[in-house]
Amino acid sequence: MREVWSQSQDMLPPVGPAAARPTAQASAQPTQPMPSAALAGTSASARAPQIGPFVPTARLPRHVARVAQKIGRVTGVAGPVTTIELDAAPAGQAPPRAEIGSLAKIRTRTAHVVGIISSLRQTGQGPGPDTVVVEIILVGEMAHDGKSMSFARGVANFPSIGDEAFLAGHDDLAVVYCKGSVAALDIGTLYQDPSVPACLLADELFSKHFAIVGTTGCGKSSALACILHRALERHQYAHVIVLDMHGEYHRAFGAKAEVFRPDNLYLPFWLLNFQELRSVLTSPEDHHDAQSEILCDAIVVAKRRYADAAAGRLRNRTFDSATGTVDSPTPFRLSDLIAYIDEQLGKLERSYPTLAYRRLKLRIEALASDPRFSFMFGNPNMEDTMVDLLAQIFRVPGNGKPVTVIELSTVPEEILDVVILLISRLTFDLAVWSDGGLPVLLVCEEAHRYIPADDRRGFLPTRQSLSRIAKEGRKYGISLALLTQRPSELDTTVLSQCSTLLAMRLATESDQKVMRANVHDSTFGILEYLPLLADREAIVLGCGAPMPMRVKLNELAEGWLPGSGQVRFTDRWARPNMDRPRLEETVSRWRGRKL
Repeated sequence: MREVWSQSQDMLPPVGPAAARPTAQASAQPTQPMPSAALAGTSASARAPQIGPFVPTARLPRHVARVAQKIGRVTGVAGPVTTIELDAAPAGQAPPRAEIGSLAKIRTRTAHVVGIISSLRQTGQGPGPDTVVVEIILVGEMAHDGKSMSFARGVANFPSIGDEAFLAGHDDLAVVYCKGSVAALDIGTLYQDPSVPACLLADELFSKHFAIVGTTGCGKSSALACILHRALERHQYAHVIVLDMHGEYHRAFGAKAEVFRPDNLYLPFWLLNFQELRSVLTSPEDHHDAQSEILCDAIVVAKRRYADAAAGRLRNRTFDSATGTVDSPTPFRLSDLIAYIDEQLGKLERSYPTLAYRRLKLRIEALASDPRFSFMFGNPNMEDTMVDLLAQIFRVPGNGKPVTVIELSTVPEEILDVVILLISRLTFDLAVWSDGGLPVLLVCEEAHRYIPADDRRGFLPTRQSLSRIAKEGRKYGISLALLTQRPSELDTTVLSQCSTLLAMRLATESDQKVMRANVHDSTFGILEYLPLLADREAIVLGCGAPMPMRVKLNELAEGWLPGSGQVRFTDRWARPNMDRPRLEETVSRWRGRKL
């Protein structure tokens, strides 16, 4: 990890009686940035040694970092909003430069009150120079605890008229934003001062859900990878599951990830509960209710038959007729389902129309023979592999691979929601039945696709399952990470459960409006910068950040970047890209439905 500098009280303008004494710090002019030529003469390794997957970062040395600069005095206080009148610039000098989102501090009798600049305006209509007025939202205090400066949210000592205000210097920013503990994740640098690392509070981030939002191509996947790499550097026994919608993460974590695709992951259909099986096996046509009733009876009979057949070779019965239900995650065979339906069709008196039996049977047989569904229905050797499967997915033991990447880009659309539902429900059920013994981070890419704001869209059971995790998962050690480029299309109930937000570039007003409505820190005005953010820039708000901050995220090395899935047309069109043999192979895969 990069060095997190210590701070001392003498780096800040004095508090209390010492305030009357001039200090070199208070009278110093802002230090000019180091010329680019000076940085160019320093090797990258000397400036910032590469750590794991990250590109070396050229941070300004401490001796060129800016100092605290007096900007004016308090002219008004109204609750958390304090008004500052900026000092006039001396002749020949530029006035103090204050920007929305920058950190400022006000010296009171007992502490430095810290706030974020939320607005700037000019006043005055006369011939003299205009006065610049700044509004600051107060958020916390810095005080000396006898050993060093510390920062805490909340304000007990409000400013008074005439108190001096300063733009925060390097050491102030380091006190507020840097946490030199094992629970701090250095994810980049502050926009206000690139010499200061930007840190997230790991426990607050993971224990209360978080979301990463931003338009396509701004770096959401890289931001997630950056956070997880920092977490995995110190927490080798983590458990992370990534629902990868586009096949982006297979190379992002190297040897630390186990990657599953439909061709190497078998999710047995019998792990589905009845509601999930009904959505897969019944057709939404006439006699849907009748098919559901037939399926329910058939599943119970099939589970009983499997348990009876396996009783001789298993120590414990997989299905207890007295306590087992249609929802119990116990094995059964599709052949027993079909046999039950055939038995009912052979009877002269049936409880339901013949067409309902036939449609259900045809649907089961079609899925069992479709190669696209082989990862769920294609294993004829039915065994109780639930423990082995859970150990695989949830990395128990991890064996040096704490990340599970489940690639869903080739999963058929008809069953994609069911797979996501199954993984999310297994995550919740395992956490509940293990009494929270397995803390898990569940990453949901393209979250708006399966947790939509519109109740008429998406798959209701999937939305209900993830909503349950959002509301109750924290009690059992489940954390959600939601990634989306369309926060306005994401279920607002689920989004509101995310206590930390990494907002990257958002261009549309509807998305920005949702952000302002769901983040209590939105009054700082910092969200107005959302459409102007560059790639790899983010505004971090909420419990996972010491304070609202605009950051430049660490850059990942080329070999560790999640794949964007974007075709470079200029490169591909510069040379032949398809010949007849490849076209024939494509048609063969197409017809065989093998992705």
